[in-house]
Amino acid sequence: MNRLYFDHASTTKLDARVLKQMMPYLENNYGNANSTHFFGRQAVKGLDEARELVASLIGAKFGEVYFTSGGTECDNWALCGLLKGENKGRLVISSIEHSAMLNTAKSLENNGTQVFYVKPDKNGFINAFDFNEKVDKNTVCALMLANNEIGTIQPVREVALLAKQKGAIIYSDAVQAMPALNVNAYDLGVDMLGFSAHKFNGPKGVGCAFIKNGVKIAPYISGGHQERSLRGGTSNVAGAIGLAYALKYTRESLEKDANYVADLRNDFIDKVLSQIPNARLNGSKDNRLPNNANIMFEGINGDALLYQLDINGVSASLGAACSAGSIEPSHVLKEIGLTDSQAFSSLRFTFGKDNTQSEIDFAVTILKDCVLKLRNK
Repeated sequence: MNRLYFDHASTTKLDARVLKQMMPYLENNYGNANSTHFFGRQAVKGLDEARELVASLIGAKFGEVYFTSGGTECDNWALCGLLKGENKGRLVISSIEHSAMLNTAKSLENNGTQVFYVKPDKNGFINAFDFNEKVDKNTVCALMLANNEIGTIQPVREVALLAKQKGAIIYSDAVQAMPALNVNAYDLGVDMLGFSAHKFNGPKGVGCAFIKNGVKIAPYISGGHQERSLRGGTSNVAGAIGLAYALKYTRESLEKDANYVADLRNDFIDKVLSQIPNARLNGSKDNRLPNNANIMFEGINGDALLYQLDINGVSASLGAACSAGSIEPSHVLKEIGLTDSQAFSSLRFTFGKDNTQSEIDFAVTILKDCVLKLRNK
């Protein structure tokens, strides 16, 4: 069976060119970057080159780039580290952040931090002025650049500008945005930014945090002196190389790939909504990432539909991959006004540059048949 993959928001295939760049650091230059001998010097040279490349691609300075294990670590480090390092006791966060953010916020709230949640409109868009109303000089702000479930692109630059006028600090989770947007940390005006390699054809298990010079942040992992003594643990040199080159290759064809994927996505949405009764797009069609289509199929159990699609060779998702197996409805869909039943009836399709028009057409046909089959049961 020819299987179709429409779950690029959860992870992507490793680019062969990226693997080629990583291989020398898996085979020959395998030293520990903290060792002072020849093998260690070769490793630290690769790590420095990766850091320099990432910095140049996101508009940062060499010393502002920190390698992590992924987006979840960046999110946890940002909230816990900034609140402690900047000695602030108030967190203002959108109510549709990734669970890595919201669960951390809840933990902080249980331990005495004041946490204020900003709700989106029906399209999943956070209003910058609504956000700003809850901000003061004692605040760490957290707003993702693009939502992981419905793809809504958020006004991070506007929120950052308003927050800075009050003396606040701001972090943005850019995990979903980095594959599709030309993200520049200084243009956004953020103090900290986090992203993960496996979302843009890099390796799993490696991420990156931009931390602006002068920002005070507490160490997240105690250990050795890695990452300027802020994040202990033996450096994942091959992973850092992979992240850097995956981002480089992504940026080289960013506009072309984004336009191509958006055309596929728009065609998919148009055909699904016109050919399948009682189907509805969740969120705005325009103000969203080019690869994202989150669609509600009224009266259909999402788990059952996902299973039917899978046995017919089409891979999609119920929403965030990190929430797979949860018996709770999507908090994002609930926050934009869907009922529990409607949230459970929604699937997320996220497309990539390797998908084709024929795959879109086949997927629509299979989806239509599966929905009809489930509704006739």
